[in-house]
Amino acid sequence: MTTVNASLRTADGIAGAIYGQTPPMVNAARRPGQWQTYDVAFTAPRFAGDKLLAPACFTVFWNGVLVQNHTPALGPTLHRALTNYEKTRSTSGPILLQKHGSAVRFRNIWVRPIKPAS
Repeated sequence: MTTVNASLRTADGIAGAIYGQTPPMVNAARRPGQWQTYDVAFTAPRFAGDKLLAPACFTVFWNGVLVQNHTPALGPTLHRALTNYEKTRSTSGPILLQKHGSAVRFRNIWVRPIKPAS
């Protein structure tokens, strides 16, 4: 069951957040011990030289529930710190998965590059 959680005010340390930037729109968590699923569509930032043309964007479905809807990223994700694109020009990888020392396992991870529409 999906519930709206009024306490979703932090983007640090809550599942479904764009880490350190944007909390999820809803808490779509299943009970502890149950498998959680994420479907993520990520659009890399676009640059023209040093100028940012478009920020990176995330669309995230957590257990089939939309929790991030074409959410722009402020830059690389950091814990309890805001960031920007000034020191980065990367438009690919790496993908990092966090477990924070929990009994978390990852499986069935698929990465499929999608060419931008012309």
